[in-house]
Amino acid sequence: MLDRLTSMQVFVRVVGQGSFAAAARSLNLSQTMVTKHVSALENHLGIALFHRSTRRLSLTEPGRLYLDRCQILLSNLEDMEQEVSAEALEPRGLLRLNTPVSFAIRHVAPLLPEFSRRYPLVTVELGVDDRRVDPITEGWDLTLRIGHLPPSSLKARRLAHISFTLCAAPSYLEQHGTPKTVRELQQHNCLGYTLSDAVGSTRWSFGLNGERTIPIHSTLRANNGDVLRTAALAGQGILYQPTFIVADELRSGLLRPITLDMPVLHGPDLHAVYVPTTHVPPKVRAMIDFLAEHYAPVPPWEQTFTQP
Repeated sequence: MLDRLTSMQVFVRVVGQGSFAAAARSLNLSQTMVTKHVSALENHLGIALFHRSTRRLSLTEPGRLYLDRCQILLSNLEDMEQEVSAEALEPRGLLRLNTPVSFAIRHVAPLLPEFSRRYPLVTVELGVDDRRVDPITEGWDLTLRIGHLPPSSLKARRLAHISFTLCAAPSYLEQHGTPKTVRELQQHNCLGYTLSDAVGSTRWSFGLNGERTIPIHSTLRANNGDVLRTAALAGQGILYQPTFIVADELRSGLLRPITLDMPVLHGPDLHAVYVPTTHVPPKVRAMIDFLAEHYAPVPPWEQTFTQP
């Protein structure tokens, strides 16, 4: 069975060359094969495309209509192939990027104007979500994930380290005192994050590898770090969150770091996660490289503590 698209291309070439023999020479095919392609189209359509005579070759009325449609289809096909080829070489098209809410607000969204200036042919659709999305079933080109990555078929690139800090507002510490040991936290109001096991709503872990876990009491629990940060700023309690959420407040003194007799958790890594393909789309590769450039060698949320 002959390929119909190839047969269309042969048919258009026959019309353009004016004969089967000339079309065969231009396509480097035998005249017999050219005839077979045209005959296959006629048999499929149930019509004659040409008036055949020993002197000249002319199109039938259905043949002229079919020629018009073939030329449109082949032209659209060529445009599509050129567009796809261009996209394979240059970042372009829609990039669907999903990130955790608080991290997106502070360390992704502010970078997007620069990304757009650098890659004007890329349209970014930013989705913010603290749950762990599935890039494959939900159609995300790229996701940023903080924490341990379970085994999967997805590809990942480490972008930065996320460290934790324990802190509170000066007003809270002045009223309730500053804890000196992990055990003393049980006498304080500890603002609980419901989406974490290690620094969650009922217990917090300390030590670089979480060797010590203590129960905590909290008058506020939330599934968003910004909600807890706001409460901490108002003096409601002690906060145990990633530094990227409170770096500015620590630098300004609105929140004060608390040092105990055990270190805080070492913290997880930030990864760019994407679906494995033979060729990573340029738009995905461009975004990963762009973020890596801005988060290295020291992430901006860590620079806060080394700069005045």
